[in-house]
Amino acid sequence: MRDFIILTLTLLATLTGTSQTYEVGVYAGGSNFIGDVGKSNYIAPNAVVFGGIAKWNRSARHAFRASVLFANLEASDADSNDSRRQQRGYEFSGTLIEGSLGIEYNFWEFDMHQGFDKPVTPYLYTGFTYFYHDSFALDAIQDALVSADSEWNLAIPMVIGLKAMVSTKFVLALELGARYTFTDNLDGSYPGNADNNYANFGNINNNDWYMFTGLTLTYTFGRQPCYCGF
Repeated sequence: MRDFIILTLTLLATLTGTSQTYEVGVYAGGSNFIGDVGKSNYIAPNAVVFGGIAKWNRSARHAFRASVLFANLEASDADSNDSRRQQRGYEFSGTLIEGSLGIEYNFWEFDMHQGFDKPVTPYLYTGFTYFYHDSFALDAIQDALVSADSEWNLAIPMVIGLKAMVSTKFVLALELGARYTFTDNLDGSYPGNADNNYANFGNINNNDWYMFTGLTLTYTFGRQPCYCGF
């Protein structure tokens, strides 16, 4: 994570020497987990996520984007509509930190230098996410999920949003983002071994997901860009 942050800050520092437009701001919203514990709803925020975001608007249709987000991630079988999960009664609660780098694509041109016209556009974002999270495992003796250390993992972000200029310097966006992870053990369902009485449960053929639903508010700066080369 430290190397990712240093690389991101170096890249942004280099870019500020050019004549393009940049955005820096904040992200705040809710998170929810999709896996073998708790609800199976895709959009059901039950914990908090917040962080920072930066963009380099390379053209009116696309931007390079970086973010660092901090989230709580929790799930309880008691909240599920599945009676089998309700009877089982597993639950967990932990923290997650993710760094993401990728490309944001605008459905329509989003030129922030149109004078009094304030542009609005839906957009997509994807790239690569590297995240650090608390991990859990099922203690077969207690028949409960217990803390089992922390670990790093990769995910692919798939985000859809709607953004609008709200003044000459600020952009407000609403977005819904799914993260497909490369692990099936965010909820402790597949620790990968039987050490310390840990056991597997649930569908071990499907990896876990987590969702972020929130708002971003960014401040724009930099001279009016020339998009003629893109």
